[in-house]
Amino acid sequence: MTAYPAPHLLTFSQIGEADIGYLSVSESAEPPLPFAVQRVFWTYYTPDNILRGRHAHRATEHVLLAVAGRIVVTLEHASGRLEIFSLESPHVGLYVPPHVWHTMQYSPGAVQLALASRPFAEDDYIREYPEFREVWG
Repeated sequence: MTAYPAPHLLTFSQIGEADIGYLSVSESAEPPLPFAVQRVFWTYYTPDNILRGRHAHRATEHVLLAVAGRIVVTLEHASGRLEIFSLESPHVGLYVPPHVWHTMQYSPGAVQLALASRPFAEDDYIREYPEFREVWG
């Protein structure tokens, strides 16, 4: 089985000043992105009472960014260990490896940008929690 880095935060450049605004660039993330980006998607207008995600991936890695608002990301490892991250700065992203169950809850007006290591493939998803526990638990 492939070894992936543990979930961790990445800090992107923040070029500019408060009075003129900022620009962030992925080529200068610290630590660097652990994969070549193959897909980009974004989520928005999600009501704050909706829990999104609720799945794991067999092989796809992600970096999630809250480009607006706040996103609370809960990760569950195969061991059962939980990690909770609050993303609320557009220059900080969260690396999510495969084999990790993840859910996201959004503040009103939040926009999530996701960078993925692979194109979309339905067979990469584990959408049922009991199957996640069976496969990796």
